[in-house]
Amino acid sequence: MSNALAGYIESEAIAIKAKATSSEEVIRLLAARLEKLGYVRPSYAEAVLAREAHMPTGLPMGRDSNVAVPHTDPEHVLKPGIALAILENPVVFANMEDPQEAVPVGLVFMLALNDKDKQIEMLQQIMLTIQDEDLSNRLLNTTNSAEALALLNGAQHGDNPK
Repeated sequence: MSNALAGYIESEAIAIKAKATSSEEVIRLLAARLEKLGYVRPSYAEAVLAREAHMPTGLPMGRDSNVAVPHTDPEHVLKPGIALAILENPVVFANMEDPQEAVPVGLVFMLALNDKDKQIEMLQQIMLTIQDEDLSNRLLNTTNSAEALALLNGAQHGDNPK
């Protein structure tokens, strides 16, 4: 498998032990990082929030800390990238399959993609990554961006870095 997921994440786009109290706060934090790095337009954060309100992205994994994958339309993206928040404490996102259900989320992969075809591929890469409960737990316990990238790189290459 290619290193597709890790190849889209810069260390400056990773928020380790991020303190947030809401999904909106996490989305704004990651959008600001992507905007500062030149990945997205100023309209990106509001567009992600608007999409999240109608099409939530919380993914229940049956764990104490689950995953969300917020994103929006390509016109708000300048170049493709992914921001990652590893939260100090989970925040609530709405369940993508049942918007009335609250999902406690500890890992947020925010997609900034300017090619709709890449979106499916990235979502598949994220799903493969987060289905590995051990890897998800190690990401949640990561203390720095380099370690998070190494874990993601290892996952993409089928390794199991310790």
